[in-house]
Amino acid sequence: MEQKNRLIITGIVTVLIAFAIFASFGRRWFAADLPEIVLPSPDASHGPSSGDTSSQTPSDQLQRVEVTPETVQSVIAALSRQTSYYRELTVETYLEDGASVSSAVQVWADGGWTRTIQPLPSGLIRHDLIGEELVYYWYAGDESWRTAPADRVSADIAQHIPTYETVLHLPAAAITATGYEQRGELHCIYVQVQSPVAGYEERYWVSVDSGLLVGAESLEDGVLVYSMSALTPAESLNPADEGIFSLPDGTVLHIP
Repeated sequence: MEQKNRLIITGIVTVLIAFAIFASFGRRWFAADLPEIVLPSPDASHGPSSGDTSSQTPSDQLQRVEVTPETVQSVIAALSRQTSYYRELTVETYLEDGASVSSAVQVWADGGWTRTIQPLPSGLIRHDLIGEELVYYWYAGDESWRTAPADRVSADIAQHIPTYETVLHLPAAAITATGYEQRGELHCIYVQVQSPVAGYEERYWVSVDSGLLVGAESLEDGVLVYSMSALTPAESLNPADEGIFSLPDGTVLHIP
């Protein structure tokens, strides 16, 4: 009986030792095929540098993940655009003779509505008011307006900016460079792509805080043909903007 008990105890000890070995090394075997997320060294300009992340926002933590051509689409997919804001941006188009045409665009956005005001090279000032179904547009001094169907990119078209989310639908081979860069006051995700359709090289800078496009460039055969920049943080709407989502006759389509 004593020998039988000794064998049982020995068996139990053997099982415990085997389990301890598995717990120590088994996870490494199973994790060998999992992708590794590399965190760069903490930077004081990018948020808290201590190990305590309780005060960090999602964008702070997002900034700490290394952006590579393999991961950038997942990082961009995790962003969401700020839904209510005012900002100003500058769009430049470069001509073949070396000249350029510059346009300053004012943008208000709230609750799925977007309003833009921009001077045109002709001297006219164009107004666009974009909702979920229709685009309303007119020129300064008009008492009437025209409409056109709206879709998910209509607001970007009105601002003359590219829709950076198209990066999500590109093959990985089209993504040629990525990283984190600072543009003006803003910390941004940078992604460079080679357009498989038009052949242009496209560069995008997206704010990690607002999810808004704050910089863009298009190059044809290495020559800059388009640029856009909005290098200060988007502002909150204020009470003076209450009537901004109105038509020329005073009809209010949206109240912030």
